[in-house]
Amino acid sequence: MRVARMPDPSDPKARQRRSIEHWGDQEIAPGERANVEIHATQRADGVDAHIPVHVWRGLEPGPTVFVTAAIHGDEINGTGVIRDLIVDPPFELKKGALLMVPVVNLPGFERHERYMPDRRDLNRSFPGSKQGSMASRIAAVVFREIVQRADFGIDLHTAAVRRTNVPNVRGDLARPEVLRLARAFGTELVLHTDGAEGSLRRTATEAGCPTIILEAGEPMKVEPTVLETAVRGIHNVLIELGMVEGVRQRPHYRAIIRRSRWVRAERGGFLRFHAAPGDLVEEGEVLATNTTLLGQEQARLVAPENGVLLGMTTHPMVVPGDAVYHLGLLDQQLERFEKAVGRVPEDSLHERVRGDLSTSVHVDLVDDEVPEAPASDTE
Repeated sequence: MRVARMPDPSDPKARQRRSIEHWGDQEIAPGERANVEIHATQRADGVDAHIPVHVWRGLEPGPTVFVTAAIHGDEINGTGVIRDLIVDPPFELKKGALLMVPVVNLPGFERHERYMPDRRDLNRSFPGSKQGSMASRIAAVVFREIVQRADFGIDLHTAAVRRTNVPNVRGDLARPEVLRLARAFGTELVLHTDGAEGSLRRTATEAGCPTIILEAGEPMKVEPTVLETAVRGIHNVLIELGMVEGVRQRPHYRAIIRRSRWVRAERGGFLRFHAAPGDLVEEGEVLATNTTLLGQEQARLVAPENGVLLGMTTHPMVVPGDAVYHLGLLDQQLERFEKAVGRVPEDSLHERVRGDLSTSVHVDLVDDEVPEAPASDTE
């Protein structure tokens, strides 16, 4: 396999749109699929490290879409998604090109860790610099070799360690082409955010390559229904862009969320969860009960506003300030969404993925009465 060596990304000419055909000394013609490697960095022993990329070109001209995963090295649901798209694609690419990068953060992936070896966040390092830290140098390579070849992007993520997310697409919805991608992907929940400074999707979008992210599931896993959701969503986007044939699968309902907030623990303790990812909750509804290790109730976490639970911790032990639930706030009446959710078939992908994610936590009913503290055991 040939390795595509990159010119200096600080060269002004390198900021221009790059060819989809030429990868170093390797050429990929229309209708062909090929694996290439781009030189990313060197390991401590001086051995070169390369990022693997699968390039798939349709026979006819069309847009180029990149799909990236594991920019945080422990978020490997997307790695499984891309592997399946390469090995057993559910479509035939007719137009344009698809660039698939199963692992962006190779050092983190090899260490089973979110960050780079120096604890830098690769997803805060774009567009990068050839003279910067390892994270900055890898970001510069990915920006030049992937983003600058593409017209659109999809970046696959999971929740952070000890958390899980119900599938939701995020992007700067003020940009029409980002909104177009987000709606086409087909998740029920779509969250409007600009994206963090230095993130891949924000930097790519600002550079003229509209990009969305999928947040779904937990780190260190490839979850079957998350994989199914992501493959279906990518397929939907390619249909929308005219790159493959077919009819988009639409969500059962869609909530555009423009604000969100975290519900945090106010006391240390051991939580009993009463709500799961994807649940609709009303202001004042009890989400979790904080108990001592012996089961005595100390406090209750309640929903501060009406909303939908985008994600939650999977770890019941908390200290004050720990994030417990990520609440997407619903600007419109909750009753409208309750009716829509009530019409979703139990065997739908939306309900199946919610059911699977709920197995990561023990969810039970709220006690109607506060239990009395146990009598002290004294002589």
